[in-house]
Amino acid sequence: MIEILMIEDDLELAEILVDYLDQYNIKVTNYESPELGISALRVKKYDLVILDLSLPEIDGIEVCKMIRAHNDIPIIISSARSNIGDKIACFSYGADDFLPKPYDTQELIFRIKSILRRCNLNITKKEEAQKRQVFIHDESRMEIRKEDELLNLTNAEYHILAYMIKRAGFVVSREELLSNVESIKYESSYKSIDVLIGRVRNKIEENSKKPKYILSIRGVGYKLVNE
Repeated sequence: MIEILMIEDDLELAEILVDYLDQYNIKVTNYESPELGISALRVKKYDLVILDLSLPEIDGIEVCKMIRAHNDIPIIISSARSNIGDKIACFSYGADDFLPKPYDTQELIFRIKSILRRCNLNITKKEEAQKRQVFIHDESRMEIRKEDELLNLTNAEYHILAYMIKRAGFVVSREELLSNVESIKYESSYKSIDVLIGRVRNKIEENSKKPKYILSIRGVGYKLVNE
């Protein structure tokens, strides 16, 4: 079953949509208050948000911005406010679709299924891409795994490898590492970078003398191969 969170202060319309979409195996939970709707997103996982713009307390455009700041859930704007300025603002703040009121409920169903199909495809592609990667960086936990094995890294080793994962496939100069990697002072020498790279290699390479993941690019710097 598809679960949708709706933020709509027109309770008569909300009731109609809840009953109608239920026939198509789409469960809708409506919140008249935008603050309650935003709070509900923090405690339960929904598949999609349907958001009105003319709301009490907080304007719908601001609500869209607040949701997108912490959640990548698909958002359909459903509103009688359909001027180009509102549409541009909504899309700028991360809305996925804009459906002007009044609309045919069948069109809403088609748009819901289309967006979810596209999102699921993107998630699948992302998961497939990650499966091909040797190194997976979980930034929120400050963890790096090599083929599902958690690497035991010092703070400096973690940050230098994390940066190289972001730049995988590109040549990274020592100067770039000194300028962009946390835990490495800009005043540090190129030699200190080489020492750190050597320590990381010892932890990720089968043979650090013949590395296959962190390659030396003569006269330039290093390149991470993440596959």
